Amino acid sequence: MNFYTMTNASVAAELGNRLEALRLAQNMTQQALADEIGITPKSYRQLVAGGGKLENMVAALRALNALEQLENFLPATPPSPLEQLKLRGKQRQRARHTTYKTATANTAEGVEEPGLDW
Repeated sequence: MNFYTMTNASVAAELGNRLEALRLAQNMTQQALADEIGITPKSYRQLVAGGGKLENMVAALRALNALEQLENFLPATPPSPLEQLKLRGKQRQRARHTTYKTATANTAEGVEEPGLDW
């Protein structure tokens, strides 16, 4: 469906039709859904027709256990690539291989460490 070629009213009506299809799929009456979200059946019919408040649409989705549909409706904007680099902080660029000699290895090579007198 190409929403760019549709008017604002027809896009709102399409969202209302999808809400109505979701309600029917869950076998819920208009009266029951309207009662659950705290509006009149007439207000619900207005919502389905493309009118009504966004708050009522959210309440209807919550009552139909479909609140996750809002993530598809308007997903969160990810940070820009520059912001992602700033969020990462300073990362290591190189690795260094270091071998540490133990005291027994130093003694075996003839190198004596001064004794610690604690």
